[in-house]
Amino acid sequence: MPNRAQRRAQARQSKGTAQQRNRSRAGAVDEYALQERSLHLQQSGKDEWKPSSSTDPKSREREVTPDDDLGLRNPNKAPAPKTARGWGRLFSWLFIILSGIAFIVVMFLPNKSLWAIVTVSVIFVLGVLSLFLFGGSPSENPNVDDNGTAV
Repeated sequence: MPNRAQRRAQARQSKGTAQQRNRSRAGAVDEYALQERSLHLQQSGKDEWKPSSSTDPKSREREVTPDDDLGLRNPNKAPAPKTARGWGRLFSWLFIILSGIAFIVVMFLPNKSLWAIVTVSVIFVLGVLSLFLFGGSPSENPNVDDNGTAV
């Protein structure tokens, strides 16, 4: 017969493992219950299996048509820049993208000349710095809330 200290240690150990098992399953979906529900619905034939908690009959009536995702297939084009700031921002991004492509090309040239690397680097730096000039004021940014946090 183990003494009192050993029994308490065993009880704590078994309680700890049970709590760990429960914690690891917390928030998990009960797969067995879902499988049983699926089998019940298949056998009864009354309803189709949808893994959701919605019992709203309106959601079952609505059918998806090909016209529903028409907006996803043909998104609106970005508007053309109309102001000098808009054109500056466009050319800034153009400099950044073209200098990135040029840097990849220069990187794979067998005879890397110093002037090509410096030129590409200067164009990239000018593109990044010009974004600061043409970026606009932070108060006009629609992706920032009142506290300056990105939304």
